[in-house]
Amino acid sequence: MLQRKFLLIVILLAGFSVSGGIVFAQSNHEPSFIISFNVLKNTVPKVIQFVSNSEGREQVLTISLDDLIFKTLPKYDEAGRMTALSLAKDPKFNDLYRKIGFTSKSQTTAFVYPIFTQAAYSKNGFYDYYTKKCDSKCLTVSIPSDFKGSYSSSIVGSFVLSTLNYSFITDVDIDKNPDILKQYKRIIILHNEYVTKKEFDAITNHPDTIYLYPNALYTEVKSDYTSNTITLVRGHGYPEPDFRNGFNWASDNSKYEYNVSCDSWTFYIKVGKTMLNCYPEYRMLYSPEMLVLLQNPDPSQLLDDTANWLRYQGDSHYAHALLADYDINGTYIPPWVANPAQWVINNNIHRSEFLGLVDYLYKNNIIR
Repeated sequence: MLQRKFLLIVILLAGFSVSGGIVFAQSNHEPSFIISFNVLKNTVPKVIQFVSNSEGREQVLTISLDDLIFKTLPKYDEAGRMTALSLAKDPKFNDLYRKIGFTSKSQTTAFVYPIFTQAAYSKNGFYDYYTKKCDSKCLTVSIPSDFKGSYSSSIVGSFVLSTLNYSFITDVDIDKNPDILKQYKRIIILHNEYVTKKEFDAITNHPDTIYLYPNALYTEVKSDYTSNTITLVRGHGYPEPDFRNGFNWASDNSKYEYNVSCDSWTFYIKVGKTMLNCYPEYRMLYSPEMLVLLQNPDPSQLLDDTANWLRYQGDSHYAHALLADYDINGTYIPPWVANPAQWVINNNIHRSEFLGLVDYLYKNNIIR
């Protein structure tokens, strides 16, 4: 049974060799970490490189260790090779932690740890079936009893939120008792890619849910707690190649799944759902601005783009930036929209009402 008294997260590394003071990661399906050490004193800053290889799309994100708001704690074997990396609070950021988190375990806000997704990405799991490494026996996988996840199951994001005293529940908790969500004012969804229909309904009906990771609620599974397993039902090209989102969810935002740098991140509203336009697994380690907004009554309320467009209406760059906040690709907004835009800034109308107007104008080719 999953224990929720604490969440201990260690990011495991595999297949490393050491050369010239630099640790190199060999090929791996899951993300690995490469720590680059100072070889010449005071000349090369320490950096950490996050290497993600999600479904064959390898990307490398390089971050200076000085930018992180958490400590990195590498672990080595007797030969001096790094075998694991864990993360911990850095006392010098205690004041910041109080601003971006909770002083004690939150009773109002919880994130959902994607234990079903952890299972799906496990050895002899769904992805081995997708890549034809095993047959239909891999369509049913065991539900893990602990949290030994990876990039695909938001393990870093889980660490960050747990460290900041967010409460957490799991897919299993919701599937067994959907009413558990009523205990929390706000729910934060991570990369919960694989969920049951019961869980999907409970999450999408909660009045205050933030979809922090794209590609959530993408594939339907069914649970069997007698055998402690989940079985693939629909989605991700199964049972037919053209099956994408297993729930036909109108708010699906999987197109942002491979944006791992999050350089132009923003919260936006899509079909009434608050979402982020990138995969924030690593950005959360050095972006307190993003974490602050998780406690904002409306995280998508980024009004700078609205104010900039009002000021520079003739500049298509600002029109594009404002429309991107609403997941719309365009560069032209008619001048008369300035009135309702100003109402949003003055809190006379809610962003969701402005979204309705913008969406209508876009669908009718008035905004383009």
